[in-house]
Amino acid sequence: MASVNGTSLREEFDAARARIAALRKAGRISDDVDAVIGVLCSLLGILIAIFLEKTTRKTGKNSSIAPSQTDKDNTGKRSKKASGKGVAPNWMTGENLRKVTVGETSTVQVCDSCGADLSDVEPSAREERIHLDIMFEVVEKKVVAETRDCPKCRTRTKGRFPENMPGPLQYGVGFQAFVINLLIAQMLSLRRAVELVRAISGVRMSQATCLGYIQRLHEALEPWETAAAAHLLTRPALHADETGFRVDSKNQWLHVLTDDSLTLKFLHPRRGKEAIEAFGIIPVYTGVLIHDCWASYLAYSQCKHQLCGSHLLRELTFVVDSNNYRWARLMRKVLREVCHKVNKSETGVLSEAECRKIRKRYRTILTQGATEMPDVPAKPEGKRGRVAKSDAHNLHERLLKHEDSVLRFMSEPDVSFTNNAGEQKIRMAKVKIKVSGCFRTDRYAHAWCRISSYLSSMGALGYNPLVAIQIALAGNAANMVKSHYAQDA
Repeated sequence: MASVNGTSLREEFDAARARIAALRKAGRISDDVDAVIGVLCSLLGILIAIFLEKTTRKTGKNSSIAPSQTDKDNTGKRSKKASGKGVAPNWMTGENLRKVTVGETSTVQVCDSCGADLSDVEPSAREERIHLDIMFEVVEKKVVAETRDCPKCRTRTKGRFPENMPGPLQYGVGFQAFVINLLIAQMLSLRRAVELVRAISGVRMSQATCLGYIQRLHEALEPWETAAAAHLLTRPALHADETGFRVDSKNQWLHVLTDDSLTLKFLHPRRGKEAIEAFGIIPVYTGVLIHDCWASYLAYSQCKHQLCGSHLLRELTFVVDSNNYRWARLMRKVLREVCHKVNKSETGVLSEAECRKIRKRYRTILTQGATEMPDVPAKPEGKRGRVAKSDAHNLHERLLKHEDSVLRFMSEPDVSFTNNAGEQKIRMAKVKIKVSGCFRTDRYAHAWCRISSYLSSMGALGYNPLVAIQIALAGNAANMVKSHYAQDA
């Protein structure tokens, strides 16, 4: 068995079929024996295909196992603000930033060569050097409210505290934004965030206080989430994806919807239709939904679909690695060529003549592929369940059934070839779990989803997380959707 590999199995099987064909042609095989041999050859062909698939190692390059990095996808229509060099940063800083500049001049009094007095000579040139350092400063504001008794009416009157000082001790908006940034954007655990705050400021905060800030921001962002959901419904194309998310040592599902700029994340115990119905966006969406062919998405026919090209290319690569089918190599080549042409096109789409030509090649490859693979045996009468098929058969059937959803990107400028945008938006959730572990309660898991959605969306606009959090705490987050996205609706 040490010498058995994909090539030797295929060669032996093809040689045996050739010998049987020669015997059949010479009339040395009866009809009954020929029928039995035909069934056995079909079964053996499927077993060989499945065996080769099982013995081929799946990686991020030939399967749906997501790689750490994905190639850049420019097939979808770019935003008018995009320059190809990333998002232009918004250099707005928070009001709590204090920059102290200290000027110092190094004067020349005496000549280094002859010792002459240069104190009255005007400088002929100046060279400037800058030294930057960070000094952590805690600004403590104490307000003392006096109480006085009126000598006439004996009424006791107490001085009023500022509105932002409702209790004996409170932390400012800048302090709160910094803590939230550590927990959400930087994804630190509660313990490590509290330790860092104490190390740089000397302030010892409780974990409950930090969680209170998270809950307050979660509630403040509810109008923003509503406005964001309404805006996503107007977009011509949306990316959808989902991944497992640990909460209270149980597996739940994190769902994401994004237009590559505005992002919404939702958490639900289920992965399929029940979760999608609970969020309520996809069931009424009428644009193009880009995803990885999850059956629950395909159940919604009021919107059009685009299957992720990266997933298809990886699956085709696996079929080539395992069985070396010619149709899989040709299909992979066609999809890559079309993606390249769309990327180079000035309009972001191909002409009708080009589309017809590509569709003809697409169908021809699948037609030839059906004859290249072994026939799937018929389902026995009375047998329950589905007939077992190889990954190659399943992929072939999917490409045949969803031709429009595979090639839609070449004729619609807003549709991307891949679902990279959705996968990239959801990737940080895995980083959060790896860095800080799972969430202890649903309450704060939902809060993390909403706040991280907001920070991701604001980051796409160039805002740094500290400023974005302060905007939300001031109650102005919902207005950001109207001011930044209304013109693109």
